[in-house]
Amino acid sequence: MPRTDDDSWDITESVGSTALGVAAARAAETAAEQPLIRDPFAQLFVDAAGRGMWSLFTDPALRAQLVERDPALRSRMQVMVDFMAVRTAFFDEFFLDAARSGVRQIVILAAGLDARAWRLPWPDATTVYELDQASVLEFKSATLQQHDARPTSTLVNVPVDLRQDWPTALQQAGFDPRRPTAWSAEGLVRYLPAWAQDLLFERIDAQSAAGSWLAVNAPAPNFLDPDLLARQHEQAQRFQAAAAELLDTELPNADDLWYREERTDVTEWLREHGWQASATGMAAMLARYGRYVPAEDVMPPTVFISAQRPD
Repeated sequence: MPRTDDDSWDITESVGSTALGVAAARAAETAAEQPLIRDPFAQLFVDAAGRGMWSLFTDPALRAQLVERDPALRSRMQVMVDFMAVRTAFFDEFFLDAARSGVRQIVILAAGLDARAWRLPWPDATTVYELDQASVLEFKSATLQQHDARPTSTLVNVPVDLRQDWPTALQQAGFDPRRPTAWSAEGLVRYLPAWAQDLLFERIDAQSAAGSWLAVNAPAPNFLDPDLLARQHEQAQRFQAAAAELLDTELPNADDLWYREERTDVTEWLREHGWQASATGMAAMLARYGRYVPAEDVMPPTVFISAQRPD
């Protein structure tokens, strides 16, 4: 179903299902012989959600059957696992660097099934605010509580739609805009319309004291290239068709979840607003972590941005 500006979702629906897909990719990477990242909670979320498209990444039998149907999908699935592995490593390192610099106020926007509040070695007195739809946060908390998991930080859940007045909800939950903050917007921007992206960064900027940090992955400059979109759409359709046949169920079309609109360049916007910002492309990020760099048409058109507001 195409997106609307006031839609909502449960964990197995629409944008919520993408969080399960990310968790499944993290679980697959964690189970690899030489994992780049370790997320002991990712498999718990996949198991709790039951069978779905996300199962293709964590169930070897299903994965083998999928590849038997279409051998070309093996490389596509590996690209997605590699992408999520390096994305997770990038944000993990960002937060740990911010914490080592003395930042003790963390805000994870569109937290999804991110488990950093539970798995990263946060310094004492660190507070992590997680913002997402209420049903997503409830699913995550309930699953982790069932397995006796305990946060390694002071965790504050803020159930709110990021297209609404989340700064007010965040401050009501105890957030102090006078203190330096480390912000993340991971896997979020392309699921927002262009106007909501602009508003998101305006609000982050307004809530960021000197010494704040920000990390985000955003669409690369070529993400609207018609030829690239056509090739990636064809690959996505092949994956969806094979997966739907294997799982014997109708699956959401990921193309319907993204907003393909001209956007503000996030790096340039941050620099214009006084942030020191740098961006790294997808190929360079894969190479940084020693992962295979595939052809452009199977590589997510993404840039990774890290920024700091000077003291």
